[in-house]
Amino acid sequence: MSFVSVFDVLGPKMVGPSSSHTAGAAVIAYLAQKMITPPLVKADFTLYGSFAKTYHGHGTDRALLGGIMGFETDDIRIRDSFKIATERGLKYTFTPCDTETEVHPNTVDIRMENSGGRVMTVRGESLGGGKVRISRINGVAVDFAGEYSTVIVIQQDKPGVVAHITKVLSEANINIAFMRLFRESKGCTAYTIVESDGHFPEGIVEPLRENPNIKDVMIVEP
Repeated sequence: MSFVSVFDVLGPKMVGPSSSHTAGAAVIAYLAQKMITPPLVKADFTLYGSFAKTYHGHGTDRALLGGIMGFETDDIRIRDSFKIATERGLKYTFTPCDTETEVHPNTVDIRMENSGGRVMTVRGESLGGGKVRISRINGVAVDFAGEYSTVIVIQQDKPGVVAHITKVLSEANINIAFMRLFRESKGCTAYTIVESDGHFPEGIVEPLRENPNIKDVMIVEP
């Protein structure tokens, strides 16, 4: 018999009517904005499946916009996320897509641009009960849920890079819960995603970046 958590039954603390369409949406966007240096100046959301059909009525749009501004699922500012985004000078769009159907029913693509001109795209799926899955970063298929402290390393797919990452984490006494490598193809851009039982210490980013094949390092705390 499978285990059912009380949180799966009761759902998360949240603002909005639906754990899938509001809480899950807020979590996806919250995780996404952790992957790019603030401040953001623009966020474009492309919605699929059920998200595309009901995003306005279920408050998915408000939740996504709140999450991208760093609001957690129970932050009452989500109700006023349109107004707050305008006050902050954050431009945004919502585009429903009904042509791509081979996706999870509650899927959103988020294109973010920061004040330095950097652009990043993230695809997330809301799985129910406020749980989510990040399934793409910059078009590369990945898989993590944001439930653990996570370090995401963007790297050139070269020998020795993963060994460098594990060495740095080991020297910092990091207990690795999960570690996976995702890549476009051999020798191209790759993503090493490491999830830890504890928080990553301050100063861990700099030694990770010492390898010349590492392009960027992002810390995503749950």
